[in-house]
Amino acid sequence: MAIISRLDRVMADRKMSLNELSEKVGISNVNLSKLKNGRVNAVRFSTLEAICRALDCQPGDILEYQEEK
Repeated sequence: MAIISRLDRVMADRKMSLNELSEKVGISNVNLSKLKNGRVNAVRFSTLEAICRALDCQPGDILEYQEEK
């Protein structure tokens, strides 16, 4: 199983840059970039909540489950 980050797609839909989201959420660009590129193993609910608030979206909009083949 794999959890895929769709954060880049939601950011593009909202026309929000990594720097802008980083400022709104209070997370460093580096950590936000890792999350955007799927290079993290865990996400705090508080971080997920802040991202969803800033992007006006649901957690399911930015995280997707895909069965590995």
